[in-house]
This record gives sequence, structure tokens and C-alpha cells, in this order.
Amino acid sequence: MAVNSINSLTSLLNSETVKKGKDKSNISSSFDKILKESLQEVNDLQKDADKAMADIATGEVKDLHQAAIAIDKAEISMKMMLEIRNKALNAYKEILRTQI
Repeated sequence: MAVNSINSLTSLLNSETVKKGKDKSNISSSFDKILKESLQEVNDLQKDADKAMADIATGEVKDLHQAAIAIDKAEISMKMMLEIRNKALNAYKEILRTQI
């Protein structure tokens, strides 16, 4: 889930190479990879939720509880991704406001 991606990003930022200021290109490519994986995971959860909703609507659902869980997972992951986006935009705006 996206939480795992956040944990891996945190460990990446806490690594010794970041603390020493070395290998910044590796950090940006790792961040890019983590971001793409997180977005793909959210997309997959959304697709699963859409399928679960379609199964509920057509009556083909075998386990209503699992379908509800899939829908909730998709909703929570989307909310978290939106909050991450909002925090990133706020940080960007704050950087633009800083005077040099």
C-alpha cells in the first residue's frame, strides 16, 4: 500500500548517503521510482474497487465483505495520495515565497 512507499521514502531520506550529501542523482531516481509505484498502487486499488462495485451492482459478488474492504482501501489510498499532493504543493508554494 502507499504506506509502504512512504516508509521506504523515509528510510531513503534517512540513509547515510543523504546525510553526507552524496549521490543526489540516485536519490531523485529512487524518489521517482517510489512515486510511480505509489501511483500505480493507488490506480490498481481503484480498479479493484470499480470491479467490486460493478460486481455488487450486477449481483455477481461472492463475498460482500471483501468487496466493501476493497472499496474502503481504494477510498483511503486516494485520500492519502491527495493529502500528499496537497502537502507537496504547499511546500512548493512556501519555497516560492522565500526570499533569497
